[in-house]
Amino acid sequence: MNTTQTNNRNKKAVSIDKIEYIGIKELYASIFIKGSQKSDSFIVVADEFEIDFTKRILSDVGDLKIEIRVPEQAKNIQIICRRNGQNYNIISISISPWKKAKQLIKKCYYLLQRMFIVLGRGIRFLWREHHLIIPPSLWKQYINKYFKRVKERGEILLNPFIISDYEKWILNVEEDSEIIDLHYRPLISVLIPVYNVEPKYLKECLDSVLQQSYNNFEVCIVDDNSGNKDTIEVLRAYESIDARIKVKYRKVNRHISTATNDALTMSQGEFIALVDNDDVLHKDALYENVKALNENKKLDFIYSDEDKLDARGNRCDPHFKPDYSPDTLLGINYICHFVVIRKTLVEKVSGFRVGFEGAQDHDLFLRIVEQTSNIHHIPKILYHWRMIAGSTSADIENKGYAIDRGIKAVKEAVLRRGKDAVVTNISNSTVYKVKYKMNKQPLVSIIIPMKDHAAITRKCLNSIFDKTQYENFEILLVNNNSHEEESFTFFKECQTLYNNIKIIDANIEFNYSKLNNIAAKQAKGEYLLLLNNDTEVISPDWLYEMICYASQDHIGAVGPKLLYSDNTIQHAGVLLGLGQGVASHAFLEEENGVDGVYGRLLIPYNYSAVTAACLAVSKEKYFQVGGLEEDLKVAYNDIDFNLKLLSLGYFNICLPQIELIHYESKSRGLDSTKEKYELFISESNYMYDKWGPLIENDPYYNSNLSKKGLYLLERDNKGQ
Repeated sequence: MNTTQTNNRNKKAVSIDKIEYIGIKELYASIFIKGSQKSDSFIVVADEFEIDFTKRILSDVGDLKIEIRVPEQAKNIQIICRRNGQNYNIISISISPWKKAKQLIKKCYYLLQRMFIVLGRGIRFLWREHHLIIPPSLWKQYINKYFKRVKERGEILLNPFIISDYEKWILNVEEDSEIIDLHYRPLISVLIPVYNVEPKYLKECLDSVLQQSYNNFEVCIVDDNSGNKDTIEVLRAYESIDARIKVKYRKVNRHISTATNDALTMSQGEFIALVDNDDVLHKDALYENVKALNENKKLDFIYSDEDKLDARGNRCDPHFKPDYSPDTLLGINYICHFVVIRKTLVEKVSGFRVGFEGAQDHDLFLRIVEQTSNIHHIPKILYHWRMIAGSTSADIENKGYAIDRGIKAVKEAVLRRGKDAVVTNISNSTVYKVKYKMNKQPLVSIIIPMKDHAAITRKCLNSIFDKTQYENFEILLVNNNSHEEESFTFFKECQTLYNNIKIIDANIEFNYSKLNNIAAKQAKGEYLLLLNNDTEVISPDWLYEMICYASQDHIGAVGPKLLYSDNTIQHAGVLLGLGQGVASHAFLEEENGVDGVYGRLLIPYNYSAVTAACLAVSKEKYFQVGGLEEDLKVAYNDIDFNLKLLSLGYFNICLPQIELIHYESKSRGLDSTKEKYELFISESNYMYDKWGPLIENDPYYNSNLSKKGLYLLERDNKGQ
């Protein structure tokens, strides 16, 4: 393809940053544009005919991307910017058969490259696991996984849990901080409890603190009566090297909570930072935290991403964390390291509690977040957690008491918040499942839109009545232009057999949002449950669990895990911008039963959105955000609804322990008719215009992670 821009006058309107072409069966073009204004409008012309396009707002300084599906016979594409009543032809793309063929060859090359990369890794795996003698019972499973990996394009990205891949990311993508002068320079007190740590690790720890690019700090060390003389010698040596290092030597061992509290008492800083005695700080760890404070002085609690150091000192197992997720934090201490907290707040909650050793950080964080909403996440690896024999980071079985104390910390957090719940751990780990209790069962209105296909809806209703343990519900069947005789027979059957089913006739043009809004206005329930008619209940406690979570004041929308009929995952939370679209389901087509990255398929996790194929919400919150947006008739109305809740400060959540089957076709693909495609484009544009910055930067999907493959990394900065 040859691209040419017009004269200088036109260049003043907007400028083209770069152009990408993607696709095999069809040709797509993505044009990145800089310098646009809010008042600008764009027109895309293929030959002489105007065509539809998707406009994505990338930033608030005029960066955007225009995406088009090039018509099959098109020879020329023009993009016109209309500004202040004038049209500017900003780019012309000439399309030749040779260029189309070249693009196809390029895509085939990348496909073959992926196939060989996946094959090579697969052979290494099969040698390690089976010495290439593969049991016949596993052939189908491995073949399916092979084609799935090729399809996902995951192998052209980097797997953060493969050390060699992670090292490539560190080398090619990870960047040092750009140091700027900071006006606000608070004193940071680094608290380090010490006990019999190996001298070389203690030295590395202290060196990493002393080598910080931000220098207004003090180091408050408490030795908890170490019996290792070498440990004491190291402390005395460093104490004499730098006046910022203060050491207290305890005469009695009282464990980590007491030692850290002693360090807190010694501290003079406005903020404290927590460091374990064998771990290592990134050289800009303190700087990045103070930089965040310069941008917002109200911050009370700051945490960052982290990774681990293996026995050889290699960085591995990175944890790219989401922004603050209160329900996730109940289930797992995902915050962990590195944290900087306002000292007065730590003192307000009385510091670390004796009796919670092994889970003392988790317990502290749960109490801190109850006192402040000024919580900030820095999406950078600023802490390296050492895995050595005997450490919790290497194996939780080394500190089995941490599990029981973690359960205790979570139980007490729930009680402090005035809730009743059962807290259990999962698979002998420090991952906890919170199961709330209700004293009564409020009425739930289950809304199910349908148009004919009575057999499908009957299967859905049968599963509800046969398996649901929750008793207090009504079902609102929204009849949208059904015309088959079987449907009306089914309606009569429902009203004869059940006294809690109401048929609502909505003989209007299909509009998913409007159908649900009509029913919601007639619902008698305190809670609404939006449900597709092609679903089937599996978990008997599905409705009870979903309403227990929907009844929490801070929670907006609640969704379960949805499975395809072949027991692979269809929905386990929604990620924004993944796959370079508005949104995509997390863990799509993964085998059911896997743990998910950092336990995301084990316990309730906060996401930006959950699907309305099965969604619970209080009726009050539903109408607080105006229900479903009726301008979005087909696509993304549920995402928009979730984001409206998010914008009001509510947290949305997926409950992977609750399962339903969703008989949606895996291969449905895009709507094929011109009218449906135009509607899809229109609704996509609506979402980008309204929620563009949020779609581009999902707070529950770390910005370091690639949007081309779930929880994978880009090979270089070009992919970001």
